[in-house]
Amino acid sequence: MDRTVAAWMSAGLLAYVAYPLLGGGGTVAGAALWDVLAAATLVAVLAGIRRNRPEPRLAWYLFAASVLFRMAGDISYDIDLHVLHRDPFPSLADVFYLVSCPPLIIGSIMLARGRLLRDLAGRLDAAIIATGLGLVWWVFVIGPVAADESIAPLERLVGAAYPAFDLVLLAIVARLLTRSGRASASLLLITAGTGAMLISDVAFQLVSVYAPALDGSVSAGWMVGNVLYGAAALHRSAGAAAPPARPVDPRLGRGRLVLLAACTLLVPALLFIEGATGSGEISWPAIGTGAVLLFLLVLARMSGFVTQIQRQAGQLEDLALRDALTGLPNRRVFEERLGAAVAAGSPQVAVLDLNGFKDVNDRLGHGVGDRLLEVVAGRLLGALRDGDVVARMGGDEFAVLVPGGSAAVMDRIVRRIGTALREPITLDGQDLLVGASIGTADGAGTTDGFEVLRRADVAMYAAKQAGERHRRYLPDLDVQAAEEARIGAELRAALDEGRFRLVYQPVVSLPDHRMVAVEALVRWEHPVRGTLAPAEFLPVAERSGLIVELGDWILRTACAEAAGWLRTLGAGAPGRLHVNVSDRQLADPGFPALVAATLAETRLPADHLTLEVTETALIHGGEAVRALDDLRALGVPVALDDFGTGHSSLGLLQSVPVDVIKVDRSFVASITRAGRHAVIATALLQVSDGLGMAAVAEGVETAEQAAELHRIGYRFAQGNLFGEPVAQPRFDGAGVTTGTGAATVS
Repeated sequence: MDRTVAAWMSAGLLAYVAYPLLGGGGTVAGAALWDVLAAATLVAVLAGIRRNRPEPRLAWYLFAASVLFRMAGDISYDIDLHVLHRDPFPSLADVFYLVSCPPLIIGSIMLARGRLLRDLAGRLDAAIIATGLGLVWWVFVIGPVAADESIAPLERLVGAAYPAFDLVLLAIVARLLTRSGRASASLLLITAGTGAMLISDVAFQLVSVYAPALDGSVSAGWMVGNVLYGAAALHRSAGAAAPPARPVDPRLGRGRLVLLAACTLLVPALLFIEGATGSGEISWPAIGTGAVLLFLLVLARMSGFVTQIQRQAGQLEDLALRDALTGLPNRRVFEERLGAAVAAGSPQVAVLDLNGFKDVNDRLGHGVGDRLLEVVAGRLLGALRDGDVVARMGGDEFAVLVPGGSAAVMDRIVRRIGTALREPITLDGQDLLVGASIGTADGAGTTDGFEVLRRADVAMYAAKQAGERHRRYLPDLDVQAAEEARIGAELRAALDEGRFRLVYQPVVSLPDHRMVAVEALVRWEHPVRGTLAPAEFLPVAERSGLIVELGDWILRTACAEAAGWLRTLGAGAPGRLHVNVSDRQLADPGFPALVAATLAETRLPADHLTLEVTETALIHGGEAVRALDDLRALGVPVALDDFGTGHSSLGLLQSVPVDVIKVDRSFVASITRAGRHAVIATALLQVSDGLGMAAVAEGVETAEQAAELHRIGYRFAQGNLFGEPVAQPRFDGAGVTTGTGAATVS
C-alpha cells in the first residue's frame, strides 16, 4: 500500500472514531463531519482518476457521480434536519439517494471488466444467492412496505425503491464474491465498500420497519463504504491492466456448496417462520415464485456442472488415447486398431524409427526435438491414405497401419514417407535432415496383432543395423534376432564371470621400429567357441548397451596394467596406452568424470593415456564433442581411429579437438602400388602435418609397406608386421623385432 492510500485510510479511520464522539448525525458537528467525509470521498475518487488514469474511464466517472449524488443527499438531509428542523419523507434527499444507485450499479459492473459475465457457473451461483436472500428481503421488507395501505402511495413507492435497488446491489456483491480468477486490490476495495454500504442499507431498512429508535446506530457501514471507495480510486491497481483470466473452475467447493444449500433452504425456512408466528398470513405468491426460480437456477447449475464433468471426462478419454505432443493416436489405440484389422483380414504394418533424433536433442535441446516430432507427425499423416492409421509408439518411434492392404500398397506408402522425410525441416533457423529406418510386415499366418507388430519391429531393427532405409520382414530375421539375443545373454554372463581379457599391440616409430605406444584390444574367452575377436561380439554389445559396461572395464583394466608397467619398467615402458572408446561411451555425460576417476585410482599420468574414437561418434557434434573438450582439459590426448573412411573426415578436423589421426588400413594395403590410395595416404599425412597432428598408419603387414610409408613421410605405424596383439608384451624401450610376429626384446 503506497503512502497516499495509507494516509487516506488513516484519515477515514479518524473520522469513523470521531463521528460518534461528536454526537453522530443528530448534532451539527457530527453532520458537518459526515458531509466533509462525503466531499473528501468525491475528491479522492476524482484525484484517483487523474492520478491513475484507469480504464474504462467512464466507469470511474459514473462511480464519482454516484458519490456526488449521495453527498448531495447527505447535505440536503442535514439542511432539512438541522437548518429547517424537519424530517420529511420522501424528500429531496431521497431523490438524490435513489439517483445515486444506477451509476453505482453500472459503474461496478464496468469496473469488474467482464468478470461478472465470464463464466456461467459463477453467474448461476450469484443468482441462487441473490434469489434466496432477495426472497427473504421481499418477504420481510419490501412486501410489508408495499402492502401497508396506511402509508401514502408516494411514501410506499419510495420506501419500496430503496430495498429494490439494494436487491440489485446484493446480486452484484454476490457475483463479485463468487467470481473466478484474481481480482485487483482496487476491485477488492470496491467490493468491500459496496458490501459495507449494502449492510448499512439493509440494517437501516430493517430498523426503520421493526425498531425505528435504533436508526442512528447503523450509519457506520456508510462511512466505511465512503473510505473504501476513496481508497479504491487512489490505489495504483485502479490503473493497472486487468489480471489475466484464469480457466473457469466449475467445481463446487465445500464453502460454496454450503452457501448454495443454505440459500435453497430459505424457502422452507420462510414457510416455517411465517407459519410459526401464528398470524396465518403466508406470502404465497412471493415464496412460490422464489421457490420455482430457485429450483430452475439449481437445475441449471447442476446441469452445467454435469455437462462440464462430461466434457472433462471426454477430454481425459481423449488424452488417454492420444499422444500429448503430436496429437496422433498412441500405442494403446494402435494396438486396438491392429487387433481389429487382423481379425478382419491381413493388414500391413510399418514401424519406423528416426535416425539422428538423439543428436538433435543433444545439440539443439529437447524443445527443438519436440517440435521436430510434431513436424514429422504431420508429414506422416500427409503420406497416408484415408483409413490408414499412424501412431506415435514412444520416443522417436512411429507405427503405420494399412488395413487390408497389399505389400505393394505398403511399399508405395513407404516410398511416400521416405520422400516426405527427405525434405529439410527448418527449426530455429537451422535446416534439419531427418531419415528413418522402416520395417514392414503383414499378418500372414497369424491372428495375433502383437505378432504382426513384433515382426515389423524386427524388420526395422534389421534395417537400422544394415544402414538401410527399408526392410520387409522375413522369417530369417527371427533367426538373426534370436542369435543376437543369445549372444547378448552370453555377453552378460561373460561380464559377470570375468571371461574377457586384454591384449596389446605395439605402435612403433619409423624407420627404427621402436615401440612408442601400445593399443589395448579385448578378447572374449568363450567356453565353447574359444577366443573370439571383437568383430564377433562388439556389434551386439553396442546394440544391447553392454558396450558401456564392457568399455568401462577395458579402460580400468588397461590403465591399471599401464601404471604397473611404469612402476616396474620406468623408461622401458611404452610411452602411451591407447584405449578405444565406443560411441555410446562418448555420448554418456559422465564419461569424462569416469576417465578422471580411473586415472586418479590407477595413478596413471593423463598424458600416458590416449583415447581412440571413431568418426561416426563425432559427426553430429553434441555431447561427444563436449566430452572430447573435457578430456583434453584433463590432459588426455585423443586419436581419431580409422580416419579417412567417413564422409566428413576433413570437416571434422576443423571442429573436433584431436591430437592423433590413425589412417585406415584400406589406404595402407596398396601403398606400394601407384594409385589413388597412395595419393590419399600422402594427402592425409600432409593434412595432419599442417594441423599439427601426429599420423599413425594402421594395418601394416609387410616391410615394403613400412618402407614406403617412411619414404612418403610417415613416422608412426601399427600392424602385425611389428607384433600381433598379445597379453604380455615384452619391452626394453629400444625396439621391436619383426621376424616372429610378436613384440620381443631386440
